[in-house]
Amino acid sequence: MLTNCKSLVDLLCETIQIIMNTENKLIVDFDFQLVINFFAGISSQGPGGEMETLKALSFLDNTSSKIKIADLGCGTGKQTEIIASNIDCEITAVDIAPKMIEGLNNRIKKKNLTNKVKGLVASMCELSFNKNEFDVIWAEGSIYHIGFEKGLREWKQYLKPNGYMAITECCWLSNQRPKDSSFITENVSEIDMISTKLKIIEDCGYKPIAHFILPEYTWIDNYHSIAKTRFKPFLEENNYSFAAKDFVERMEQEIEYYQTNKEYFGYVFFIFKNI
Repeated sequence: MLTNCKSLVDLLCETIQIIMNTENKLIVDFDFQLVINFFAGISSQGPGGEMETLKALSFLDNTSSKIKIADLGCGTGKQTEIIASNIDCEITAVDIAPKMIEGLNNRIKKKNLTNKVKGLVASMCELSFNKNEFDVIWAEGSIYHIGFEKGLREWKQYLKPNGYMAITECCWLSNQRPKDSSFITENVSEIDMISTKLKIIEDCGYKPIAHFILPEYTWIDNYHSIAKTRFKPFLEENNYSFAAKDFVERMEQEIEYYQTNKEYFGYVFFIFKNI
């Protein structure tokens, strides 16, 4: 009887917490493992695409011979696979979540790329690489975890002179703002104009080489549509718990917000050189 009463209290507390957090809940508000379990179950953990990765790769002038690349915040390695399949390279793919690296290893094994890619469980905030170790540092949709400027300054030591960084970052696409900008500003606290990001790149000791905005389909087709297919299996895996349902609602909110406000913000690919 006491157990049943305790369960009802827990249920009530969870319900109250959900009601209190329905507006602009952040991904970081959720249990880390719950988030990882969701994203590890989809092929793409954020906006991006093969054409965009290859376009960014085309701006590098050091790929005629074998190069060393660090792919930071690699997830399950969609972009890692694309890079490894197209140039002669040795990639160290880093993610803080073992489940992501497990997904990466499975992907790389299926594509017979194990001789070119090594997965590493580590935090991008606490890397133990040697100085001047890499020709390229790659980070698609992940630098926000450490912060744009902080990442550029801290990772610079691992990059060879004249080495490249290729990074995607969420930016405002014009001077206009959505009627409700709180959702994006709270979830992406460092969102700013493209010109501001370029100034930060220069201030950190890099030379901007190119930048381009990721097309809408990289969000809608390559990310959101894939994420939607994960909702039902994810809820079933978690027995339709309040936390799982709350997370799915948060993802649905993100998808709806992008559809409504996509003309105001988006991911931008920045390619720049260490000088």
